[in-house]
Amino acid sequence: MHNYNMDKRTFLKNSAMLGLGSMISFPAIGKMVDAVAHLPAEAVASDEDFWAGVRGGYKLKPDYINLENGYYCIQPQEILMKYFRHIQEVNLQGAYYMRTVQFDNKYAAAKKLAELAGVSSEELIITRNTTESLDMVIMGMDWKPGDEAVMAEQDYGAMLDMFKQTAKRYGSVNKIISIPMDPKSDEEIVQLYANAITPKTKLLMVCHMINITGHILPVRKICDMAHSKGVPVLVDGAHAFAHLNFKIPDLNCDYYGCSLHKWLSVPIGAGLLYVKKDNISKVWPIFAEGGKKDDDILRLNHTGTHPPATDLTISDAIDFYNKIGADRKEARLRYLQNYWVDKVRDMKHLVLYTPSDHARSCAIANVGVKGMKPADMAKTLLDKYKIYTVAIDSAGVHGCRITPNVYTSTEDLDSLVNALKEMGA
Repeated sequence: MHNYNMDKRTFLKNSAMLGLGSMISFPAIGKMVDAVAHLPAEAVASDEDFWAGVRGGYKLKPDYINLENGYYCIQPQEILMKYFRHIQEVNLQGAYYMRTVQFDNKYAAAKKLAELAGVSSEELIITRNTTESLDMVIMGMDWKPGDEAVMAEQDYGAMLDMFKQTAKRYGSVNKIISIPMDPKSDEEIVQLYANAITPKTKLLMVCHMINITGHILPVRKICDMAHSKGVPVLVDGAHAFAHLNFKIPDLNCDYYGCSLHKWLSVPIGAGLLYVKKDNISKVWPIFAEGGKKDDDILRLNHTGTHPPATDLTISDAIDFYNKIGADRKEARLRYLQNYWVDKVRDMKHLVLYTPSDHARSCAIANVGVKGMKPADMAKTLLDKYKIYTVAIDSAGVHGCRITPNVYTSTEDLDSLVNALKEMGA
């Protein structure tokens, strides 16, 4: 351990001497990871020197502390530079690239993504974001008047809007439940969904992680329950993929969609859709695709001309994610959230909208100041304390979502804690 600490200090000192214009590279991060490979992820989670090294691979805006990574996780410089090179190469080749290797390269990226997700490449496509992935399933089913769909009021607005449109267009019925902020057990949540299911239920949608609170739902148990009643399940994984360490088959779901510009740190413009093989033929694509069999997942992947450099960068982002390590990343993100939440949970002027059980959340949490509107709270945090968050004021949640990333330091979170403390004075 002594040699590891010496090597780590030397590495960080040398990195600092490189200057602001130099960034830590993949090989350098690889050496850092090798130095802690023998340690459990939970031990590395609190190693500020290690994560300071990871932070050195990012270029961060000095104007504010960014605690709104839930919308979009920026790329480390290594991935960003590779993205630029992909753009340059596509531009250099022009139509030749688009007419020759464009789709082969996209399929190769999708195959690598499928390996990360633990599914067959015949069941996964690259989309543009979570909304496209999930809306394709919602709007692509053969709805009949009276068919029912089950969802929660805490689900993402774009999906709820699509269910509303589907109901208006086809006469389907939406049954909306509400998830408790701090459930006593998984069974409490599962039973809420079970109670909403009837013989008319055609689809159940559930969040893997609720975007406004960070609440991780017992998706596997919900899927098993729904399947026992003959109901397929669509999972919104926007905030879980490459955030939590899991494989899609672990969930036993029928459909899974997410955005890759969130926790995988792919440039904006890429998401994934997983469709269990037996269900592919049941979904109408957004854009018609001729010449494909009904059970070919590529039938759902026609988007028209689309910037290919984003898709190419998926492979680079996966390499970075694997280099850091799924276990280490999840452990660090959970550590960061618990670090600040545990310091403020007993402050009487605050309201926490995230479960108290540490296993029910990871990076994301939500906190409100009693008597203060969320928009005013977010404005105060930014204007007075130089901390960027997002205000949430819906579905019983009235606070600011706090979302750190792997480059976030405990010093950043100390600034948040101090701000929240002062806001009650």
